[in-house]
Amino acid sequence: MTRLAQTAGLNDVQREILATVRDFVDKEIIPVATGLEHRDEYPTEIVEGLKELGLFGLMIPEEYGGLGESLLTYALCVEEIARGWMSVSGIINTHFIVAYMLMQHGTQEQKDTFLPRMALGEVRGAFSMSEPALGSDVSAISSKGVKDGEEYVLNGQKMWLTNGGTSTLVAVLARSDEGHPEGTAPHKSMTTFLVEKEPGFGEVRPGLTIPGKIDKMGYKGVDTTELIMDDLRIPANRVLGGTTGRGFYQMMDGVEVGRVNVAARGCGVAQRAFELGVSYAQQRHTFGKPIAQHQAIQFKLAEMATKVEAAHAMMVNAARKKDSGERNDLEAGMAKYLASEYCKEVVEDAFRIHGGYGFSKEYEIERLYREAPMLLIGEGTAEIQKMIIGRRLLEEYRIQG
Repeated sequence: MTRLAQTAGLNDVQREILATVRDFVDKEIIPVATGLEHRDEYPTEIVEGLKELGLFGLMIPEEYGGLGESLLTYALCVEEIARGWMSVSGIINTHFIVAYMLMQHGTQEQKDTFLPRMALGEVRGAFSMSEPALGSDVSAISSKGVKDGEEYVLNGQKMWLTNGGTSTLVAVLARSDEGHPEGTAPHKSMTTFLVEKEPGFGEVRPGLTIPGKIDKMGYKGVDTTELIMDDLRIPANRVLGGTTGRGFYQMMDGVEVGRVNVAARGCGVAQRAFELGVSYAQQRHTFGKPIAQHQAIQFKLAEMATKVEAAHAMMVNAARKKDSGERNDLEAGMAKYLASEYCKEVVEDAFRIHGGYGFSKEYEIERLYREAPMLLIGEGTAEIQKMIIGRRLLEEYRIQG
């Protein structure tokens, strides 16, 4: 284990899980990640390995076949996986958010139907809020679900689905005016629909089309797609929780834990960038000595390591707060904001340490340099996090009288 980003107070089971995951990352992910990423190839063998380790069911309760672990354990595993290849952590994280939403908000029938198969990785989750025209303004969602007998008919276009092609269960946020008269606040007329589908691209069930993968600068391997609903019919018992109008709150609950995991991804990528930078600095010689012996490089390494440590501490604090049952939107927002910003800075410093070689695709840091920017916008931009943090601080420090 490295000296940085250690977590105090873990029990024996948690330490064993993390040691197993780290060993898997070192042996099965890091050696092949750059090649797969350059080919934009889905990491099928890696995902199968994660299924065998039980990571798809890490937080799913034991009664449904999962391991019943805490958010902290899960976030620390995500940190390790992102250290190997951030795209793999995205595959797990999106699945986890849907499982979490089912655990927290699903009907008993929905839990019994999906959670055991999700724990095994047989059912793979994706969730869908964003649309082409709305950006961070979730209240502007235009996709709609209309009640028709014992079914809902869904129409609309969704955007930026991680696992869009490989998933078999998508939690889709759409408007549902049934029971919510005109003039109802936008966030109170949204519903989460559980949409089952076949994996793949094209028409994956009648009325549901997944176009091909979106070509991205980084975050490759994992499939990011659109989702088009054209008179898609789903049974009424696939409304998450069985009641319409709760979708916004359900999604925000899922995104809140998702922010802890985006923070964990930032920590993992930053750790790997530091490892690459400190290693290269001891191998590269200039002016007759390793560049690590130049004061300017030592200053960079010191700043990078401090940022890795600080981001990790904030991520752990946010996870533990959620595990305690307390509200953690402030801590999750701070952790996501800091970890993603520090990740970008640590990766750039490692890139600078590599000099011209950092620009070469032969070096791993080139991949990290393209991956880090996604964390600045995923699960809410830095500006959104600042809004959340600012509002919560004003609640906590409101002047009385």
